Amino acid sequence: MIETAAGRPGRATACPSTVTGGCSSAGRWGARVRRALEGRLVTVLEQAVARSDRPGAGAFLSGGLDSSTVSGLQCRHRGEPTPTFSIGFGEAGYDEIPYARIAARHFSTDPHEYYVSPEDVTAALPKIAAAYDEPFGNSSAIPTYFCARLARECGVDLLLAGDGGDEIFAGNERYAKQKVFELYHAIPAPLARMLVNPWTRLPGARRIPPLRKLASYVDQARIPLPERMQTYNFLMRVAPTEVFTPDFLGQVNPDAPLDQMRRVWEEVGEGDTLDRMLYLDWKYTLADNDLRKVTHMAELAGAGVRYPMLDDEVVELSLRVPSRLKLRGTRLRYFYKSAMRDFLPREILHKPKHGFGLPFGEWLKTSVPLQQLVYGQLEALKGRGIVQDDFLDRLIETHRHGHASYYGTMLWVFAMLEGWLSSHGH
Repeated sequence: MIETAAGRPGRATACPSTVTGGCSSAGRWGARVRRALEGRLVTVLEQAVARSDRPGAGAFLSGGLDSSTVSGLQCRHRGEPTPTFSIGFGEAGYDEIPYARIAARHFSTDPHEYYVSPEDVTAALPKIAAAYDEPFGNSSAIPTYFCARLARECGVDLLLAGDGGDEIFAGNERYAKQKVFELYHAIPAPLARMLVNPWTRLPGARRIPPLRKLASYVDQARIPLPERMQTYNFLMRVAPTEVFTPDFLGQVNPDAPLDQMRRVWEEVGEGDTLDRMLYLDWKYTLADNDLRKVTHMAELAGAGVRYPMLDDEVVELSLRVPSRLKLRGTRLRYFYKSAMRDFLPREILHKPKHGFGLPFGEWLKTSVPLQQLVYGQLEALKGRGIVQDDFLDRLIETHRHGHASYYGTMLWVFAMLEGWLSSHGH
C-alpha cells in the first residue's frame, strides 16, 4: 500500500486504462473540458498538500516540477515561508541547486542546502546498506538521506515529498522514447519489409552513421515491450552466465524478473502503451523503489515523510486524463505543465529532466577512501560464490577507463549487496 497525504492507505488501485480508456474519443476533450480539469488539478493538489501538512513540517526541494509544486503549495497553504531542504553536488551535470533556489525565491520558502561530498558517501554507505530489509541498489538513497538529515538538524521531523508525479502524469523520458520506437510498428509490415528493413542489411551499413542509427532503431523497436524498456539495464545486456557463478545460477530462475514484468504488463488489459508503462512504474519505480528509498532514508535520519502527489484524489484525477494529453507527441507532462503554468516558475516548467542522481561513478575514480571501501566490499563479495571474480575485476577496469556513471552504477549495486549481506549476518 502507498501511504498518501493523510497517512492512510491509498485506495486508487485501478490501472491507468480503467478510466482513460474511454476518454480519448473525438469531441470528448475540447479546450473547455481540459481547462476545467486543469483548474481542478490545482485545487486537488492544494487540498492534498493541506492534508499532508502540519505545523513544523518542511519539504524536500530539488527544483523539479513536483517538489517545487509541493513546496509552493505548502507555503500558500500556511501563508508564510516553510522550510525546504535541497541537496547539491560539486560535479558538473548533477547539481540542481540552481533550480531549487529559483523555486525557493519564487515561493519565498525558508531554504536550507547541503552539498554532498565523496567523504559523505564513504561514511554513509555502510549504514544505508544496512537500513533496508533487503538489498537496495538505488544510489540516490545517499542524497535523500543527507537531505532528511539536514531537516532533522534544523528541527524538522516531517517532510513532504514530490514523488509520484512523473508516474501518474507521464514525466519520465522513457515514455517518449518508447513512443518513438512504437512508430515502427505503425508502419504496415509489407512497407517496412520493402522500404525500411533492406537499408539495415546492406553490406557495411552499420559503419555508415545514418544507416547505423536506423539499424539500431529497428533492432530496438523489434524488441517487444516491456523487455525493450530494460535495454539500458546493464544486467540485461550481459548474459547471466557471464556475471554469476554456475552454483548460484543453479539455485535461481534467471528469467523470473522478466517473467514477472510481463505479467504486470498484461494486467492493464485494454490500456494503450503509455497506460501500461505508467502501471508498470507504479509497481516497480514507485512501490519497489522510490517510496522505499525515501521512506527508509527519512526514517534513518529520524524523520517522517508524506507524499501528497499520491493522495487518493490526485491519483484519481490523473486517471481521468487521457494518454494523449499526458504525453503530447514527445512532450512529457503536457497536461500537468499546462495546468501549473500560472503557478510554477517558467524556468522550472521548461527545465530538462534531471533526476536525483549521485555522481558515484565519477567520485569513485578520484576518491581513494571511497575506492578502498568499495573495492574492499567487492573483494568480500567474491568469496560468496554469487558473482564471478573475473567479472567484478573486468567491471572495475571498465569503469576506470570507460563511462564512469554507467559502469559506476553496477559497482554501487554490488557494493550495496555486500554491504547488506555483511550487515545482516550473512
